[in-house]
Amino acid sequence: MVRLTLIARKHDGLPLSEGLDTDNHHDMEPYKQQAKQLFKKMAASGAPAARASLESGAFTFHYIIDNDVCFLTLVEKSYPKKLAYQYLEELQREFFSLYGRDIEQARRPYAFIKFDTFIQKTKKLYMDTRTQRNMAKLTEDISEVHSIMTKNIQDVLNHGERLDRMTEMSSTLTAESKKYAAVAKDLHRQALIRKYMPIAVILGTVLLLWLVKKFFFSLVG
Repeated sequence: MVRLTLIARKHDGLPLSEGLDTDNHHDMEPYKQQAKQLFKKMAASGAPAARASLESGAFTFHYIIDNDVCFLTLVEKSYPKKLAYQYLEELQREFFSLYGRDIEQARRPYAFIKFDTFIQKTKKLYMDTRTQRNMAKLTEDISEVHSIMTKNIQDVLNHGERLDRMTEMSSTLTAESKKYAAVAKDLHRQALIRKYMPIAVILGTVLLLWLVKKFFFSLVG
């Protein structure tokens, strides 16, 4: 379940928009403060990971950074990572479509708060993971999601874990994932060869015998 959604400018942490708390979950306030601290941390970091997941108690923050804008959401830990990132990607596309040219000129917090209307509409689509729409999204093969680093938010906020270090780790994980995917593909190909080679040999032998027999009878005739 999507609980919070915030959008901020990366280089200075300026909040641009927010999914307003229509359910009045007062217990979300500590997480909002964590999100604001995270934005400040990103502003101070040279090159934070473009995508990352940060666990916080019973919830997980997921974020995407693109064109100096961070799209962040808080979901329950059991919520599928694939859906969380697809939710953020939908917000990302629409936000840039509407406000792409105005982001750099924004000077006051929540300059694009009207975007909350789209956030609420999209949020409803992603609330129930069992709908046909979301089940279909879960079956999509999004290899990039599997390589996204997951850390504890306290390690980042309180213990000085560098967000740009997560970029290096995420890049390494992506490279390793691609390497293992290539190995798995090669093993699969070898398994198919071992499985079907005997059949191919038998069929080839039968065909050869048939051709020899046909050639022999043509000579006799």
